[in-house]
Amino acid sequence: MSLNKARPEAIDVLLTRRSVKTRDMIAPGPDAPALARILEAAMRVPDHGKLTPWRFFVFEGEGQEALSAIIIRAFQQENPDCTSAQLAKMEGFARQAPLLVVLASCPSDAKPIALWEQQLSAGASAMAMLMAAHMLGYVGQWLTDWPAYSPAVHSHLGLGSGDRIAGFLFFGSAAAQPTERPRPNIADLVRFFGTEADEGE
Repeated sequence: MSLNKARPEAIDVLLTRRSVKTRDMIAPGPDAPALARILEAAMRVPDHGKLTPWRFFVFEGEGQEALSAIIIRAFQQENPDCTSAQLAKMEGFARQAPLLVVLASCPSDAKPIALWEQQLSAGASAMAMLMAAHMLGYVGQWLTDWPAYSPAVHSHLGLGSGDRIAGFLFFGSAAAQPTERPRPNIADLVRFFGTEADEGE
């Protein structure tokens, strides 16, 4: 394997990825070999201090059903006045797509690395999974919602007091060709210094 080898054609992958809503996903989701590649990509992100400050929980089929039961029970206990519509949403939350990967930010104090840097690493891991899925022909969506902040869901995953759910990464196949959405303009968000672009202002 060649590291940092120029692959100019791969820039198209970065520039064509877009999130696809779970309601627009169908089976199949990533199979075992594809999932292994997606998780491998998730673990190749910048990681100051080599602390691996992230953990992954994969749910599929019966696993999603079991997680759904945990979520709905926790939601009812923590929100006794919830509506039937809210309950229905939570009941189906974990089963929105063929495959679910719960990403947790799990900072380590083994080395004096800033918490913020470790949390950013978890965010980079989520993006790496979305990119890898795209490269392999699948689509994904990164969500949080109420379950990401539920103490009961945290406990079910065995997370510690300093850990946080960074996101629920849903993966599947696209039911239809995704359409583009408006994207930011570089000129609106970027300042250049010591470059031709800056000198032209």
